[in-house]
Amino acid sequence: MTRKINKTNPILLNLIHNLKKQSNEKDVGIWKDIALRLEKSSKNWPVVNLDRISKNIQDKETAIIPGKVLSTGNLTKKVTIAAWSFSDKSYEKIQKAGGKSISIDDLMKNNPKGENIRILG
Repeated sequence: MTRKINKTNPILLNLIHNLKKQSNEKDVGIWKDIALRLEKSSKNWPVVNLDRISKNIQDKETAIIPGKVLSTGNLTKKVTIAAWSFSDKSYEKIQKAGGKSISIDDLMKNNPKGENIRILG
C-alpha cells in the first residue's frame, strides 16, 4: 500500500496550483508535468549539477529542474536555469558564466507557452 504524500510548504502548494492552472488555461502540458513531479516526495526530486546542464542544454533553451541545482562542474553557456532551489555556489557560478537563475514561478510568468524549455532531471 502506498502512502499519500501531504505537502505542507505553502509556497510549494501555491506553485503546484499555479502550474496546473496555467497548464489548463493555456493548454501547455509542460507545466502540468512539472507540477506532477513537484507533487512527488522530495526524496525523489532530481539533483542536477552544472556540468550536466552544460552538456544537455542548447544556447537558446531554458533548463528547468524540478529539484535542486548543485555546483559540481562548470557552466560553459549563457543559459537561463529555473529550479525549485539552488546551492549558493551554483548560483554564483551561473552568474559568473553570464547566465540567469530564476524560480519556476518566474519562468512560468515570463514564458506562459512553455517554449524552448528542456526539463532536466
